[in-house]
Amino acid sequence: MRNYEDAVAFLGQWGRFQQTIFFVLCASIMPNGFGSFTLVFVNDIPNHHCRIPESNLTEEWQKSVIPLTVVNGKPELSKCSRYRLDLVRNLSARGFIPHKDINLTDIELEGCVDGWVYSKDIYQSTIVTEFDLVCSEQWKQPFTSTVFFIGVLLGSLFSGPLSDRFGRKPVLFATMAAQTFFTFVSVFTTTWILFVILLFFNGLGQISNFVAALVLGAETLTGNVRVLYSSMGTCFGFAVGYMLLPLFAYFLRDWRSLLLALSVPCVAYIPLWWVLPESPRWLLSQGRTEDAEAIVKMAAKWNKVQAPRTIFESNTVEVTNTKKEHFNAFDLLRHSNIRTTTLLLCFVLFTLITGYYCLSFNTSQLHTDPYISCFISAVVEIPAYISSFIALRYFPRRLSIIASLIAGAVPLYLIQLVPEDLSSLSLSLEMLSKYSFTNGASLMFAYITELYPTVLRNTATGTTTTSLQDGKLHHTILVKLKCAL
Repeated sequence: MRNYEDAVAFLGQWGRFQQTIFFVLCASIMPNGFGSFTLVFVNDIPNHHCRIPESNLTEEWQKSVIPLTVVNGKPELSKCSRYRLDLVRNLSARGFIPHKDINLTDIELEGCVDGWVYSKDIYQSTIVTEFDLVCSEQWKQPFTSTVFFIGVLLGSLFSGPLSDRFGRKPVLFATMAAQTFFTFVSVFTTTWILFVILLFFNGLGQISNFVAALVLGAETLTGNVRVLYSSMGTCFGFAVGYMLLPLFAYFLRDWRSLLLALSVPCVAYIPLWWVLPESPRWLLSQGRTEDAEAIVKMAAKWNKVQAPRTIFESNTVEVTNTKKEHFNAFDLLRHSNIRTTTLLLCFVLFTLITGYYCLSFNTSQLHTDPYISCFISAVVEIPAYISSFIALRYFPRRLSIIASLIAGAVPLYLIQLVPEDLSSLSLSLEMLSKYSFTNGASLMFAYITELYPTVLRNTATGTTTTSLQDGKLHHTILVKLKCAL
């Protein structure tokens, strides 16, 4: 019984057709790279303090009306309180001098009833400054990220079965359209609630696009090119988008301008609908042999090779009688061997992604400039993806993944022993851990696509990446509790 790769071996592995599929799909994943981390800039909290309206205060009182608090051993203006302004005005009018005639600790405090003044040293505006997500409203800032990742989680749950039922290509473009549309519309929001709702729907398309592109390429390409694509190709597309984000954010420091600049160019992906074919393997699994042969014959023309008259015979493995069956996530739990494999994959991916996102969103601790920090964190992924491809070529899958888990965990323990004055050593250990977790996640994506049959592949990939979203949600809790690093 012939398999798919034997049937299409006459195409070769790296002709014009395969090159087009490889690079177009890599490009389609770039929006995931900057979309996953846009909130690093859009949702950041700049320095701020209470606004003091115009009043006849002496210079001494203008400097003293906001109390000082000690943060990390350094005095800073209080972010959420000020001395009662009516009392301060009265004392100023009567000629009292702060610290000399008046002990400031005896003056009653009040909240920032007139709003806040936000530093513009780094950002012109973020959603935090736009909607005042500080002090009593600060819970909304991490909640914004949580809502986004809940959307991503639900998208990964539903996109897999939809892709297995309706095809890889429709789901790929539908999720790309969702990302672009909801990012664009969010530019014009005037309330935090509306922004969060749109962000949720944006999240639905995030990982769904990545999974659909990963599976489409893994099913269309063959041999070493398939391994290269699954381990490096998709992840390189993600990394390029990740590296472009701080570049855009550096020049566009207003959150609306940044989101607009990241969404509008995605319209250029529309013509790719007429370039990318459906997965021939998926078509075969649905009994659509003629459609699958038409795509392969088109590929033969692109590669300038002669196609046989009959490409897929009735005994080809992928030509099955399962075309009327539809599978969902519960099918992964019905048989003990598949259930055990799926649960283990979910646990490992959850562990890797929790570490990955804790380190990625901790970039503000790496450098005083968040743009440089984000870029450093993105660049370290490139060697990780290269090493994952080498590991897939020459080493066992399970051994490589175990090594990545250990290599990612050990530096995090060692950081606790590093003195505070050796910040460069801490940075090196953190980046080593980020490299290891990134390498492990790349290995996992390739491994998952190899383990499951065509009719279950996208469902399995989507289901296992649900644990990835759990890791993202878990990281937001760790960061806010200051348990990450």
